[in-house]
Amino acid sequence: MLGNMDAIANVAVKDLDVARKFYEGKLGLTPADTQCEGIVVYRSGNSKLYVYRSDFAGTNQATAVTWEVGDQVDELARALADHGVAFEHYEMPDMTLEGDVHVSGKMRVAWFKDPDGNILSLANG
Repeated sequence: MLGNMDAIANVAVKDLDVARKFYEGKLGLTPADTQCEGIVVYRSGNSKLYVYRSDFAGTNQATAVTWEVGDQVDELARALADHGVAFEHYEMPDMTLEGDVHVSGKMRVAWFKDPDGNILSLANG
């Protein structure tokens, strides 16, 4: 039923102004034309990211959003680090760390958090 439909990522934040500084200033996202009270809608490629205010912000302990960036994981991780984004380093079985990028076989992933602790990542898909 939903296999041909687009999906939208949702990220809960405590303070929309702080979140906007991160998502726009550090990640380079631009708000879409459609905005509602308490939510900022970003377009990212062909997808959308809804960033909304919630008392439950930052409670997810798993990856909330992944950007599939092909062979640009290392390049984008460096660019984001240059914009002040701090990357997470995890110890995981069968995975090594090259700078800020976790590597397992052909998979390359870099994890980072937004100001509320939501886990975001870049992956080569």
